[in-house]
Amino acid sequence: MTDQQEIDLSRSWELSQIGGNARAAIDFPGDVHSALLNAKVIADLYWRDRETSLDWVHESEWLAERTFTLPDDAKARYVLTLSGVDCHAVVSINGKPVGETENRFLRYDLDITEALVAGQNHLSVHFLSNSTIAEAKSAASPFPIPHIFWNNRLPHYNFLRKPQCDAGWDWNIALSPIGIYGDIRLRRIENIRLDDMMVRQHHRDGRVTVEVELLAHATEPAIDQATLALDGAVVATDVQLWPGQNRVRLSVEITAPRLWWPVGHGAQEFYDLTVSIGDQQREMQIGLREIELDTSPDAIGHRFAFRVNGRDIFMRGANWIPADALPARATKERVADLLDSAVEANMNMIRIWGGGTYEADWFYQMCSERGLLVWQDFMFACNLYPAADRQWLDNVRLEARQQIRRLSAHPCLALWCGDNELVGALNWFDESKADRDRYLAMYDRLNHALEEAIEDEAPDVPWWPSSPSVGRLNFGDGWHDDSSGDMHFWDVWHSAKDFEHYRTVRPRFCSEFGFQSFPSARVIDSFTEPRDRNVSSAVMDVHQRNPGGNSRIVETLARYFRFPDGFENMTWLSQISQALAMKTAIEFWRSNKPRSMGTLYWQLNDTWPVASWASLEYGGGWKALHYAARRFYAPVLISAQPATDGDDIVLWAVNDTPSPVSLTVAIRSVRMSGQVDEIRTAQVSVPCDRAVEVTSIRRDEIAADAFLHFDWTDGGAHVGENEFLPLRPKEYDLGNPNISAIEDIDADGRQTVTLTTDRPALWVSWDHGGDTVWSDNYITLLPGQPRQLSAQRHRHSHLPPQVSQARALRG
Repeated sequence: MTDQQEIDLSRSWELSQIGGNARAAIDFPGDVHSALLNAKVIADLYWRDRETSLDWVHESEWLAERTFTLPDDAKARYVLTLSGVDCHAVVSINGKPVGETENRFLRYDLDITEALVAGQNHLSVHFLSNSTIAEAKSAASPFPIPHIFWNNRLPHYNFLRKPQCDAGWDWNIALSPIGIYGDIRLRRIENIRLDDMMVRQHHRDGRVTVEVELLAHATEPAIDQATLALDGAVVATDVQLWPGQNRVRLSVEITAPRLWWPVGHGAQEFYDLTVSIGDQQREMQIGLREIELDTSPDAIGHRFAFRVNGRDIFMRGANWIPADALPARATKERVADLLDSAVEANMNMIRIWGGGTYEADWFYQMCSERGLLVWQDFMFACNLYPAADRQWLDNVRLEARQQIRRLSAHPCLALWCGDNELVGALNWFDESKADRDRYLAMYDRLNHALEEAIEDEAPDVPWWPSSPSVGRLNFGDGWHDDSSGDMHFWDVWHSAKDFEHYRTVRPRFCSEFGFQSFPSARVIDSFTEPRDRNVSSAVMDVHQRNPGGNSRIVETLARYFRFPDGFENMTWLSQISQALAMKTAIEFWRSNKPRSMGTLYWQLNDTWPVASWASLEYGGGWKALHYAARRFYAPVLISAQPATDGDDIVLWAVNDTPSPVSLTVAIRSVRMSGQVDEIRTAQVSVPCDRAVEVTSIRRDEIAADAFLHFDWTDGGAHVGENEFLPLRPKEYDLGNPNISAIEDIDADGRQTVTLTTDRPALWVSWDHGGDTVWSDNYITLLPGQPRQLSAQRHRHSHLPPQVSQARALRG
């Protein structure tokens, strides 16, 4: 230890149930449930309806302990640094309490010098029951602070600083995990302890000034040197440090910066940055970019558009929730697979939703490497919160500042947002509806504390007060106002309206909207017995967390499609229905560019095997929606929209690339018998700043039993095809297409499958729910036009294999 500044204490812990018999080995990062599962104390948590039988885990208290050896070193001080402790726990050294934790989102730096002895030391973390503490805190509140009880099986988690979805939610299992998900480090401190650093960029006249602010704790007065090294330049200065926290600023100017760009707009350039103060040093990579949020007034209301390096960019993406309900399973490999899938579906932004967690540094590094921008919520969602409690609010203030500093170096970070749907929640509970002033004042305390943290730390990314929101200090209805701000549009799902209802609004930026489907047969098989495989079975209801969700899937499906035969056809068709819903919304909103400048659908991923709004099912398999997203999120897209003033169909072209494109568009009418009538070929130049009309087609140009099919090319990289059905699929005589599939290996050693059909076939799928990502899937197949699909990559899943087979909509 004498030659080391710190040692890692994350491995080789023993876990025991206080007052019980459960025992397990555990390493951190890790959680109690996963350790018990590995030790075979409990069985698969996601199997059938096992969830509630395991409530004893979160209702218990747990002790994690290990020993370590410390040499006799009288001159040094020692700090135990812990991050991601979930969440109420007592930390002890040699039986002496040295600190208490109460916030999963905080880093704790505990000076444990006085508790240490030379030689062997005993370290323990006594985890209290999160669910018990939540109940106690609610009972002690001087007035009721209601929680979103219809979403959360476990009550009052709004009093806890841990992921709110750990209590349930309308897509999550309620496990209330306990554990440590960050660092456990013993740090040897001579005098200075470097705790945080804040990185800021200032772009002006083609130059970038990089400013780094160091937050260092000193135990005694000292003069020491601070240095910053970046791009070959080294800046050093002597600084006076005083006992307690010190702030030291250093800056370097880069005259010819290599800029970092979002995917599709340029390279992801990085610089190595090194800072030091005294004997403390940190190294990291940063990317240079300027991000602005344009909310300027216009003839409609106010814009909501992201500008990166001076360029307005339409945001295409989805909402991110935790990668697994069990934190130990959210490994780097699984997360990388999910993020790769997002980029492969032409996404350039994800929103880290406020009911989950601030992710680890490596997560943001992965996003930065992929050019994937991050809209970052603070961790508050859909509840009322005890912001009248000064201690609770001070804890949140510290949380906010730590997280702002920690994430400041990552170029992917595009926005700090105060919360998810807290303004709307004021109208959800009897207590707040009866006394809105009290609860609004309490909300304002919380929101203002976060805003002050942003103002004080001054990150180089924009701030937005809430989502949805019309704007700062506006407590109006962001769900239905499409003139300003960001919008959550849930009328189609929650109000059971038709998909066409998406075309009744034109959001400036839609940051939440979605439609559910069932997962694939493979995922369903992983948590059911054969007798459970019915959409209204008790087990299928357990794996559906939105009240009435399974019925709504089936009801809406029947509006658009003929009722399927059998359970597996039902679950497959539910994915087609989900994809059709999102295609309807997103293609229309993209055709409204620049009025609309972003769509982030709900949601990208799942935390466990469940019916949900996700496009990537549990395990990371691509649903029909994800393949559809790769098409409707193509940077260059042509879509067909019903004209607002008649029966015509208008083709719109949108171009999200940095340069104008010139397209040739071929348009045809396809009858279900197989007859193809060419309508016309159009030429169109598509700028980057707006959608443009390609052509208008009269309904009488399309036969009564036909649909519109069109493709486009610029003679290079931008090639695509699309279709528009004037009628709902069930109104066509789909027949029974005879689809043949020939599997092969191409010259590059990739799997291929060539599909042919004897009549038009819609939503032809191959490898439904499998681990291969194909060049395309769920496609429209025309007679006489074979389509070859090729395997782009093979994913690694913990689920059993799936047999590939071709299927399509049938009459």
